[in-house]
Amino acid sequence: MTKADIIRDIAEKTGVEKLAVQASVEAFMKSIKSAMENGQNVYLRGFGSFIVKRRAEKTGRNISKNTTIIIPAHCIPAFKPAKTFTEIIKKNGKAKEKKVKK
Repeated sequence: MTKADIIRDIAEKTGVEKLAVQASVEAFMKSIKSAMENGQNVYLRGFGSFIVKRRAEKTGRNISKNTTIIIPAHCIPAFKPAKTFTEIIKKNGKAKEKKVKK
């Protein structure tokens, strides 16, 4: 499902014009991004949490040059689904099966 699909779905279910729905969806995403850029987590009860995870500094390897590199500490965005959401997906969800080449 793409952002356009979400906008179309919301517009159909609510009867609101697509342009208004698009503006709302864009504002929602911008608000989440802005909060996370400022180090804040976003909690949506019953859906999940958009969290900022801190990765510690670590040593890595550049295998093509056979050298050691230092990967600095950094933050990454992550999503943690709510327990109720996870349970619904486990019970009713259907995942696409990947085709395995033989």
